[in-house]
Amino acid sequence: MKKKKRSQRRKIALIMVVLLVAIGVGTYGYYVHGLGIRPGFEKLQIVEEGRTVKTYEWAVKADMPTARTEVAAAVLNGKIYVVGGLDGFGRTLATVEVYDPQTNAWSRAPDLPEGRHHAAVAVIDNTLFVLGGFGGINFQPKPDVFAFNPQTRSWVRKAELPSPRGGLAVSTWNGKIFAVAGVGPEGLTGELTVYDPHTDTWQTKTPAPTKRDHLAAAALEGKLYVSGGRKLSLTKNLATLEIYDPQTDSWEEGPPMPTARGGIAAAVFEKTFVVVGGEQPRSTFGEVEGFNPKTGSWTRLPNLPTPRHGLAAVSIGNRLFVLGGGKRPTLSVSKSNEMLEAREGN
Repeated sequence: MKKKKRSQRRKIALIMVVLLVAIGVGTYGYYVHGLGIRPGFEKLQIVEEGRTVKTYEWAVKADMPTARTEVAAAVLNGKIYVVGGLDGFGRTLATVEVYDPQTNAWSRAPDLPEGRHHAAVAVIDNTLFVLGGFGGINFQPKPDVFAFNPQTRSWVRKAELPSPRGGLAVSTWNGKIFAVAGVGPEGLTGELTVYDPHTDTWQTKTPAPTKRDHLAAAALEGKLYVSGGRKLSLTKNLATLEIYDPQTDSWEEGPPMPTARGGIAAAVFEKTFVVVGGEQPRSTFGEVEGFNPKTGSWTRLPNLPTPRHGLAAVSIGNRLFVLGGGKRPTLSVSKSNEMLEAREGN
């Protein structure tokens, strides 16, 4: 009788263990990998004087091999390099994966010399630069600049940022890299520094009026557009747009984004400064909003099929690619690779 009771207790205990494991795996998949969240597609047609001028439509492309968030990406020789980030366990990645839009296929490039997340990337003179970011689970700001040569498939170190920064934004103009804002050893900064790859030197310029992190930037028509971000908290998202003129080393304030958000990405797409994604305490953003310097106004584009934050955005011709990022706030990851195409007429 006693043996029978012990056997029953073991069976009950085993069932409980299996249930707890199943719940744990399900919870991990649901919150970290966003399983069960299906893309929602939206199409937008701009109509002028009774005719369709342009159609914007999303498509899903081949998934990234590695699910991750807080990534950075840039286009080099027609291919998209996705760099670093965090995996679903919060581990810092040195992974570099390369997407070929022509074949809709991925390949692997040599890893970064050191793992980085919340870094920024830029391409000049057929070289991929990775700047700053955080290292490890303690989010330590880093000053490192790594440069990748696709011919030799090797990384080399370049002159460090004047001060360590993570959660920064960068863009290129006139053969130089502009690095703005982020989080340094003393907290938020609006620091603007300019890197000349030909002399491997940095210059410090007039800082941005607004100190912030998790922002986005892009250069368009000779000016640097810096938008969104936050002040160290998901509850302190910003809609602020600031515009830097390299010719005069001065800033002006532009009209704010329609949607305040941090954890975003940006790219120049169809002659527009486009901002995608983001996060707030209980959800992620699917908003895609574009600022047109000629009209001085923001326009809504079709929402991301998969709302997320910590993502990367790049444009190639009439296509905008949005890669990686978390489907839920804070630590979550995805392999998402979605493309917004703009075409004339219907």
